[in-house]
Amino acid sequence: MSQCRCIQVSHLAGYILGLFLTTQVVTGCDYARMTDDEAVNTYQTVMPAMPAHTVPVDGGIERLQSSEPRDLVNPLPTAPVSVGQGRTAYGYYCVHCHGPKADGLGTVGQSFSPLPTNLTQDTVRNQTDGELFVKTSLGFKRCPPLAHTVAEKDRWAIINYLRSLVASPEPSR
Repeated sequence: MSQCRCIQVSHLAGYILGLFLTTQVVTGCDYARMTDDEAVNTYQTVMPAMPAHTVPVDGGIERLQSSEPRDLVNPLPTAPVSVGQGRTAYGYYCVHCHGPKADGLGTVGQSFSPLPTNLTQDTVRNQTDGELFVKTSLGFKRCPPLAHTVAEKDRWAIINYLRSLVASPEPSR
């Protein structure tokens, strides 16, 4: 009799489970609709394409991408004001990875392998301001592009600040 009772209980459990699953299938979650939610795909917005042969009226990332980096000239004079502005901008955008001494030993950068670039080394100092500006703007290796994050004037000021960190002659601009 107990064996018969176990079979009846298992049939009842199977019936309840089947009823539950059927209810879920009929009225349950619409997973496809959830993955189509705007909140899930926030960073997949595609910007409309610009018409061919259009040029920004003033500056713009498109002009920067088509320019020769060595030909770009820093519009900011190396003066205490622009160096101070660069120090402030460096503190907001660069210090986390490159460190307070620009030696590549920032708090966030310590988790990278290889470590971020030491911005005071000769390979960086020997580049023109234009080359550094293009790499800062468009990104280089693991460094993200900052053209859409940091104002153009601040990117040039950061270069002036980096030049002020070393006491050797600057390369030609």
